[in-house]
Amino acid sequence: MFAPRTIPWPLVALFTAGYLAPYLLPTVVGRLDSGLPVSATQAGAIGSALLLSSAAAGFLLASRVDRVGPRTLARVGLALAVLGYGGATLTTTVPAVVAGAMVGGFGSGTATAVAATGIAAQRDPHRVTTVGLLGVSALAGALYLTIPHLGPGHGIPLAAIALTALAVWPLTARLPVRTAARHVRRESSPLPHPRAGLILAATLLCWSLAQNSLWGVSGRIGLTQAHLSEATVGVVFAVALGAGLLGVVGAGALGPRLGRALPVGAGTVLIAACIALSASATDLTTFATGEIAWNLLYPIVLSYVIGLAASLDPRGRWAVLVGSASSLGTAAGPLTGSLLSARAGFPAMGVVLAVGLLVIAVPMTAVALGAGRRSLPMVEIPVETPAYDKATAA
Repeated sequence: MFAPRTIPWPLVALFTAGYLAPYLLPTVVGRLDSGLPVSATQAGAIGSALLLSSAAAGFLLASRVDRVGPRTLARVGLALAVLGYGGATLTTTVPAVVAGAMVGGFGSGTATAVAATGIAAQRDPHRVTTVGLLGVSALAGALYLTIPHLGPGHGIPLAAIALTALAVWPLTARLPVRTAARHVRRESSPLPHPRAGLILAATLLCWSLAQNSLWGVSGRIGLTQAHLSEATVGVVFAVALGAGLLGVVGAGALGPRLGRALPVGAGTVLIAACIALSASATDLTTFATGEIAWNLLYPIVLSYVIGLAASLDPRGRWAVLVGSASSLGTAAGPLTGSLLSARAGFPAMGVVLAVGLLVIAVPMTAVALGAGRRSLPMVEIPVETPAYDKATAA
């Protein structure tokens, strides 16, 4: 399905490094709660601060990747991730952990911004996105199986994110130093399809908030409501992320055959049902069913939404801005989930989130339908190196 020689692997690696922190959010928040003198709500707030910092990087850098240069920004982002997450790993002082998480989050967001900009320049951005989701799902699944056996403490998942950023660093040599001057001069051109882009950004913020409100407390649902051990919860998450791999492969195989409206609209409705089921789980069977089905569908819908954002502007600005809006929702997720579950309980939280998803499925589907009806022009992006060369992409 994927021809290895035509995949822009540096961009896929950056995508993986940038998205790993949100994928490991349940174990990060759970370990903060158990390893540091903080409450469950405070641990959720730390997770939100990490992801808010990541979103801020995306908003700040959406139109600056070309000007600064992909290679430089990628290296800055990876360095911040290594220093921030690595520093938070080595201390038990809560303010220092918060600061390290925020620095690391900014680094993750920077890497994601570079990856999103480069992926949008590809001939088939949806295809490259599915490869990136495949990579981050596989890595996160392996870590969920491994982390419970490496001992207690808040630092292990943070160290895993830092080491991933360090491993990706050598691949930045294959990124362009800077974009051609004539492309940089076009940087101030207006964003195409502003209404569709703004609607997609606003709805994806809410979509991500709902997903990560549950994801941020899924570990606690398994441990406290379903009465499972940490190792069992880790196995469920690993299997769920494995199902996500199958979903990504399926999305890549289907490509545009189903259009974008059906996967985005119907997929969001099914995700709403999975969230309500998972949040109400009181035993292994219900918990595993909800989490596995949800994780199977989540990356499928996300890949189509990211591809939709990339199609709105081939220079990648909507891809970065919509991705950053998603990160804002992701950032608010852990705290929202913690507050809702603390005040109303996990099952009621699931119902609220499910209803919200059903509401926003309508405008998201409308944007997808509109994009399918019009012809979106592709703009060639000249660069100094063949890293983003469309002639060799897809």
